[in-house]
Amino acid sequence: MPDPSLAPIGWYCGNGSLQTQAGGQKLPNAWGLYDTSGNVLEWCWDWYALDYPTGPVTDPVGPDWGAQRVRRGGGWNAKAERCRSADRGRSGPDSRNRYLGLRTARWAQ
Repeated sequence: MPDPSLAPIGWYCGNGSLQTQAGGQKLPNAWGLYDTSGNVLEWCWDWYALDYPTGPVTDPVGPDWGAQRVRRGGGWNAKAERCRSADRGRSGPDSRNRYLGLRTARWAQ
């Protein structure tokens, strides 16, 4: 059953048709950004650390080195509750699969 809050802005197991979807097909989120929820897990720059802060943080940065990189959000195969930027996991730097990718961004001035 589709999630009424995620379905209009992101792809997940309830509407992803078991595959990655082309960008720009959903509505923007509350900040006017497209394609930031679901579709693919976001591969992040930070190295993964087990001692992550437990309280509120803004733009946390991981350690200077490590064995695994942070990944955030959920992909087309994830449940709706995993498709949020606060959802944090890890993968080795050489990991490859159909639901792990990156999000490109452009700074507009």
